[in-house]
Amino acid sequence: MWPLDPSRKEVLRFAISCRVLTLVLQVLTRFLGSSTPIVYWFPAYLLQDQEPLLKSLETGSWKPLAGDSPPGQKVPRNSIMGLLYNWKTCSLVTRCILSYFLSYWLLGLLLHCNFLPWT
Repeated sequence: MWPLDPSRKEVLRFAISCRVLTLVLQVLTRFLGSSTPIVYWFPAYLLQDQEPLLKSLETGSWKPLAGDSPPGQKVPRNSIMGLLYNWKTCSLVTRCILSYFLSYWLLGLLLHCNFLPWT
């Protein structure tokens, strides 16, 4: 099938190795992401422990609903959206965690839509 040209065999070997490595990495990241909740528990623990905006939501007896907000001001139902709205007042740990998850989501969206390997 292949002539005895060694460069073609090396290119084929390299291409097969890259494909196998890509498939193994995709499967590993899917297993880690779906079957290991520690990956999500630790950032949630850090957010609950070190973010004052989330602590104020927990201790307050009144939680505003989205319909009760004054005109021109958004009051989110989701606490993560509240953190994103108040980005400048968040702690450094919160910014790092939110940046990681948002960049992971955006990178995955862009790569998956372009048929590149991403899980």
